[in-house]
Amino acid sequence: MSRIAGPKGLRTAAAIRRAGLKLIYRHGFGAMSLRDLASEVGIQASSLYNHIRTKQDLLFDLIREHMEALLAQTDAALAAAPDTAADRLRTFIRHHIVYHLEKKQDVFIANFELRSLDAPHYATIVAMRRAYEGKLMAVLDAGVATGEFDIHDTRITAYSILAMLTGVCTWYKPEGRLSKSEIVDLHTNMVLHGCIAQREHALP
Repeated sequence: MSRIAGPKGLRTAAAIRRAGLKLIYRHGFGAMSLRDLASEVGIQASSLYNHIRTKQDLLFDLIREHMEALLAQTDAALAAAPDTAADRLRTFIRHHIVYHLEKKQDVFIANFELRSLDAPHYATIVAMRRAYEGKLMAVLDAGVATGEFDIHDTRITAYSILAMLTGVCTWYKPEGRLSKSEIVDLHTNMVLHGCIAQREHALP
């Protein structure tokens, strides 16, 4: 995003990103103006163009950076997971929920403002989303291949799991009666009981 080198330029670019996330999350991409964005950062509107080319590019950069971080951190989590499909699925579930709860603004914008991207940007993000979905499908496919999982259609199962896990962002509140770990455990049990072959229903 940043087009100005140096510490000050990097700080300003980071401030623009934070402000952009906040304003789009609160008001929506269509309602946010570059003048509003500049005011939030505390700079002149004309100065924005030293850091971003267009409002559309800002939205694309925000969603792309979110997806890049999600993909990279998911790869790292799965690389450190035990080899069994059940343990890899547990790892995926925990990482997905915790990441999404800690990045609620990024997740909201990536999901609900995807429609606001122009065609080339939209295609890029959709490809990244498909890559992420593919990571879960690979875990499920491996479990079916080893007999750990009893799943008729891994693609539809993956979509259903992702919808349920991501949905936590819409209702979870840190001050609520359940902790993040308890939320993770509840969802892990629900998913595993739906995937694990009958002979392996006993969960550790």
